[in-house]
Amino acid sequence: IARRVQDPLAELVKIDPKSIGVGQYQHDMNQKRLGEALGGVVENCVNSVGVDLNTASPSLLSYVAGINKTVSKNIITYREENGKFNTRKELLKVPKLGAKAFEQCAGFLRITDGDNVLDNTSVHPESYKAAAQLLKHMGYTEQDVQDGTVADLKQRLSKENTHKLAEELGIGEITLKDIADSIIKKGRDPREELPQPVLRSDILSMEDLKPDMVLTGTVRNVIDFGAFVDIGVHQDGLVHISQICDRYIKHPTDVLSVGDVVKVRVLEVDVPKKRISLTMKEV
Repeated sequence: IARRVQDPLAELVKIDPKSIGVGQYQHDMNQKRLGEALGGVVENCVNSVGVDLNTASPSLLSYVAGINKTVSKNIITYREENGKFNTRKELLKVPKLGAKAFEQCAGFLRITDGDNVLDNTSVHPESYKAAAQLLKHMGYTEQDVQDGTVADLKQRLSKENTHKLAEELGIGEITLKDIADSIIKKGRDPREELPQPVLRSDILSMEDLKPDMVLTGTVRNVIDFGAFVDIGVHQDGLVHISQICDRYIKHPTDVLSVGDVVKVRVLEVDVPKKRISLTMKEV
């Protein structure tokens, strides 16, 4: 549980995505195609968050672009034999990880206390020179990136002629903006940017719920006939499709998606059957 709190992604990738419960018709689909589609979503999540190279498990590393199961085991073996990675460049010493694979995976692997502060960002090694020049031009040092005091980089950049600056650095304008974003979000964990659900401390179990209570919760699952919302008790409540909004909707996904923080009102609580009926109308 402690590991899941510290780094949920690292623990969740150990579970087959099908086991999470992805809709009521998952067994009717072509299992190979379903597996590929779900694997693609996990890979997308892993690559957008990034992976700590010195603590990642083989299962987490194998989802990084350019790294297969064999290479991920070789990275672990190299780490055990030579100690922690100090630079991303060390990856080239790992057996079966060639220049092409390095080009694909380097930007998604993070080193927190490495020799180069940019190794803890999503800036790709081939853009390090441009990133260093950008920092110098803006009056920052690598220590500022380490200390996290570069939050106003985008503000300073907005006063510059980005087209001219990108030309000077030998990169495109889009790459320049990407580098700036990556430097600001050092060692990025997207959880910090997500809105926090406000759970009430006086409601800890189903017995504490009363009709007409207004609560804040997180959408956990969206299905054909509604959505399940976590409101801070052990049982998720169901918002039926007819209770999501005042207008007609074909499917709950037209309005809701997993992870949304929503306000709900309790309609009915059936403790013996462990059912909670919720509504989002007139809340």
